[in-house]
Amino acid sequence: MHWLRRSTLALLAVVAIVPTAQAWGPLGHRVVADIAQQHLSPAAQAQVRRLLAPEHTTQLADVATWADDLRNDPAQQALWQQTRNLHFLNLHDPHCHYVPPRDCPNGQCVVDALAHYVAILTDTNQPDAQRREALKFVVHFVGDVHQPLHAGYRDDKGGNDYQVQFEDKGSNLHRVWDSGLIGTRGLTAEPYARLLDARGDSSADTVAPGPGSYVAWAEASCRATAAPGFYPSGHAIGQAYVDVQLPLAEQRLREAGLRLAGVLNSALAH
Repeated sequence: MHWLRRSTLALLAVVAIVPTAQAWGPLGHRVVADIAQQHLSPAAQAQVRRLLAPEHTTQLADVATWADDLRNDPAQQALWQQTRNLHFLNLHDPHCHYVPPRDCPNGQCVVDALAHYVAILTDTNQPDAQRREALKFVVHFVGDVHQPLHAGYRDDKGGNDYQVQFEDKGSNLHRVWDSGLIGTRGLTAEPYARLLDARGDSSADTVAPGPGSYVAWAEASCRATAAPGFYPSGHAIGQAYVDVQLPLAEQRLREAGLRLAGVLNSALAH
């Protein structure tokens, strides 16, 4: 029976390293929020301060992971169950064409979630508590839709089922994209956001988006996962993979931050 016990312990060890799906992890979500904060209009900045006052903060980064944190809050389990499927999208198509009835049944995906919560945030007739909750979801979901594996097409749970070796440890591709790649920078959120924000012109990325934009962002994420080399051959991730894919991850973080600013500037204009 000793072999059975050893096998069971080994299986539990493997299960323990497989994370549940989330996008970017705390560092990435805070980077997105910090970039967005720097591009808010004065009107949006004022509304963010007002809406977040009951949270004892004025910073989007402080609520950027709230939608993921719900899973660990016993008092919020009903809300977590209602929203857990809104963090991602599977396009079921290697050409990455979005077909709503197929890819987002009953509105249960990140694209429809963004449209839903942006509408609530924009509606000044809604109670502040509802708009504050919507703000927190919007901050998070804009980040989610820009993480390539949150809008892929493969049947592998967004890369969670694709096991890899990374930094001499067992992991999976989703976890590498959540935090592993950007963790190689060794930066905390604020300096990382400043680094990415300093790259290039931002004017084209902060225009007011709409539902069509949310689809375009998701399809771009999907196309990234379909590109040659995104899924590493041999399931091994070394420095060569990091050198190629880290710039893409950082581009998506920067785009997410600038586009989040555009969403909020439009929704909170009045």
